[in-house]
Amino acid sequence: MRFVIQRVSEASVKIDGAIYSHIQKGFLVLVGVEEADTKEDVDWLCQKLIGMRIFSDADDKLNLSLQDINGDVLLVSQFTLFASTKKGNRPSFIKSAKPDIAIPLYEYCIQQLSQLLHKPIKTGQFGADMKVSLVNDGPVTILMDSKNRE
Repeated sequence: MRFVIQRVSEASVKIDGAIYSHIQKGFLVLVGVEEADTKEDVDWLCQKLIGMRIFSDADDKLNLSLQDINGDVLLVSQFTLFASTKKGNRPSFIKSAKPDIAIPLYEYCIQQLSQLLHKPIKTGQFGADMKVSLVNDGPVTILMDSKNRE
């Protein structure tokens, strides 16, 4: 499973021209699920996400977590995070999980983050044509992969 974490001052998702979800300060997280992912991958990524200290403290050092600032999360599924560009110019998405695997893990991720943060998690809509807008604060963007735990 992969997370692309963007520290934002605001972010939103529109579906069919209408705002579906919106957050202020926090994380916009793009989530990619691959066939081999399990709940263990979700658990590890969620724990890392909420503890990630990438918000500025009073001394302007990246020292505060999402919990410390009571920030929000906008979680958006994105199967293209597992695109393979090895051959040719048309990406292959063969490693991306099919909906019967991806949807339950995405929903489990929403549930876990909500429990860990003690607040609702804003989302996109799985499989929808979404228009995602954000103001990347910094900019700060972090990539995490549960299979490559660096």
